[in-house]
Amino acid sequence: MAVVANSMSETEITIQQPDQALRLLGARDRYLRAIRDCFSVDITHRRGRIRIRGEEDAVAQAAEVFQRMRKMLERRGELEPQDVQRLLTQVAGEEAAPRVGRIDVFDPSRKIEPRTPGQAAYVEAIRKYALTFAYGPAGTGKTYLAVAVAVEALKREQVRKIVLCRPAVEAGESLGFLPGDLQAKINPYLRPLLDALHEMIDYEQIKRLMEQDVIEVIPLAYMRGRTLNEAFIILDEAQNATISQMKMFLTRMGEQSKIVVSGDTTQIDLPRDRQSGLVDAMHRLRGVTGICQVELSDRDIVRHRLVQEIVRAYESTGARGGRRSGKRSGEG
Repeated sequence: MAVVANSMSETEITIQQPDQALRLLGARDRYLRAIRDCFSVDITHRRGRIRIRGEEDAVAQAAEVFQRMRKMLERRGELEPQDVQRLLTQVAGEEAAPRVGRIDVFDPSRKIEPRTPGQAAYVEAIRKYALTFAYGPAGTGKTYLAVAVAVEALKREQVRKIVLCRPAVEAGESLGFLPGDLQAKINPYLRPLLDALHEMIDYEQIKRLMEQDVIEVIPLAYMRGRTLNEAFIILDEAQNATISQMKMFLTRMGEQSKIVVSGDTTQIDLPRDRQSGLVDAMHRLRGVTGICQVELSDRDIVRHRLVQEIVRAYESTGARGGRRSGKRSGEG
């Protein structure tokens, strides 16, 4: 297979063997469509020639994926969907990797780094700005990467404390009748934050840091009346904070502290008469020096490949509102 560059924004790939073309493009051009959607390029295939058109960098990345697929095909004789998805993730993230690189957490065996250009921009924003808003669909790494950068800041002694919090808002199901005390009832809300921590710090160390009040994982309501200096503070699922709660949270910021506010504005579980504090804050604070807003998209999803398809299906059928509309989950 030879690659010929025709122009700054077009590349042609020649496939010599017809049977190789079928395996390379996938059944019903499945792999071709995946590459096209990932890099937002136009791809056509006629008579053994694949033509890629689009932005220069995107065209180069799409061609690189085809080249790696070809090598894998020659080596193994077949391609699986998960192979193609892994190559897409690798190539999409390589552009950003040299600028951001690995996030240094307590567990040296953990290799945590942005895997897409959007994630790289998110990590850069967290490191650069005192206050970062991030919004986007599930699986884009909003919580995970923010926790990783917080752990890195703690390890490097850039902060003295990490505070992770979430609003205790029920997503269509009531937890009020669960057995146990207050802590047992709120644990399901805080579980995703604890899960992220456990991937970066071993259990005994987390336990010790929490006992020493170096790491707190708490409901949003517990933030009232506090001022946090030299702290890395993360508000997760922020679309479910009310306007008054968001104001309360943002004003907890003390000297030499950093805040990350993340959420999905298409999954609001507040009552219909309550406006999302995340949507409101992003509107009010747009353009304020020292504050950055980052939008992650379905191209930044790094969970199972089906998550991208699920998100796109809901968006295309109108079952969910637009990213900026602030519609409630389940609203038509």
